[in-house]
Amino acid sequence: MATEQQSTDQFTARQSADTANVDTADVDTADATGTADVVDTVNVGSTATVADPAGSGISADIDSGTLGTPETSDALGTQIGPGHRPVRRTDPSASHPRVPSMAERERSEWHKSRWIAFIVALLVAIIVPYWSGRQLAMTGTQTVVDAVSPIDPRGAALIAWVVTSMTFMTLGMAVMETRKVIWRVLFILLLAVEQLISGVGLLRLNFWYSTYVVYGDAAAPINAANLGILASAIGLAVFAVLYVGLLVLIRKDSPLNVLTRSWSALAIFFVIELVALAVVLFGGLVTTV
Repeated sequence: MATEQQSTDQFTARQSADTANVDTADVDTADATGTADVVDTVNVGSTATVADPAGSGISADIDSGTLGTPETSDALGTQIGPGHRPVRRTDPSASHPRVPSMAERERSEWHKSRWIAFIVALLVAIIVPYWSGRQLAMTGTQTVVDAVSPIDPRGAALIAWVVTSMTFMTLGMAVMETRKVIWRVLFILLLAVEQLISGVGLLRLNFWYSTYVVYGDAAAPINAANLGILASAIGLAVFAVLYVGLLVLIRKDSPLNVLTRSWSALAIFFVIELVALAVVLFGGLVTTV
């Protein structure tokens, strides 16, 4: 009986040892499988330390992948894109160059010395001829009378109107064509002539009193010249109001927008000036003043 009991105890001990070994193998297999699953789920292109959720202490560092992040080669001027394919880098400004604005072009073409000379010439053309004309009217009255007596009053009004209107026209062209010096030169010359006529005619709002005192009965051509200058100035004022009104009221997509173009505006200006001249010549103003 003692021998049989000892054999039974040995068999039970071996069976318990085998069962313990099987359980340990199963746990190791589960730990390895869990760690592998966690490692497989890591996103490519990131670096992380993954720990075993079962507490086994197994960790893995995953380096940055080359599939998600492009690499750049400065020496070759290329960029390594997905799949290790080289992609040539391009400069957007080379294929789409920036066009400078009109204001930037005007600033780059602006010449300070030229504009200073123009302003000085403008002041001289305004002051010197007018002062010279007044001096001539005061000190050389008979010379002026002898020069204007053969001229018909309507002819004197027409001459003064033409000079003044052309002065305004060249001013507008100088504003529109800023790169052409010829328009500024013509404007200065015509302005000097207009100022000389104004000085000789003693032009002001009630000029007829001054001209009668200085020229007496020979003041008719002088008064007509003053009327021609005033008619042109009034025509310019009417045109300015009309043109600003067109700019405000007419939409850009309207067919009437053509009236705001430069050459259309110039044509409208001359039409208004002709109407003003007709009022002076045929409205009885020449014979009244």
